[in-house]
Amino acid sequence: MRHNVTGKRLGRTTNQRKALMKGLAISIIEHERLQTTLVKAKELRKFVEPFITLGRKDTVANRRLAMARLGSKKAVEKLFSEEFSARFVGRPGGFTRILKTDHRLGDAADMAIIELVDYVLPEPKEAEATAE
Repeated sequence: MRHNVTGKRLGRTTNQRKALMKGLAISIIEHERLQTTLVKAKELRKFVEPFITLGRKDTVANRRLAMARLGSKKAVEKLFSEEFSARFVGRPGGFTRILKTDHRLGDAADMAIIELVDYVLPEPKEAEATAE
C-alpha cells in the first residue's frame, strides 16, 4: 500500500523533477499561460499556487523564499508586482485553470493548457493597411 505518497514521478529523478517544476513555474508566472501534458499541468498547479499566495503579501521574507525556490529575478519581480498581486487579493485559492486539449501527435499524450484564471487572450494584431 502507498500510504502518504503524493505526487507523480513523471519518469524523472528527484533533481530532474524539481528542475522541471521550477522551469514550468517560471514560465507560467512570466507568460501566464503554457501548454504541456495533462499530468505535468496537474503537478504544476500544486507547485505554483503557493508562490502566487506568497506574492499577495510583499514582504522581504516572502521575496527571499520565492527567490530561493524559483531562482529567477524576473519571475519574482512579476510575482510581487502591484498589478500582478492585486489580481489575486480577493481570491482564497484556485489561481490556475487547466483546459484539456487534443492528444500530442508523436505519442498521443494527453495535452492541456494551464493558465492563470484571469488571463485574457491578447487581441490578434491585424494587418496594417493591407493594399491601399
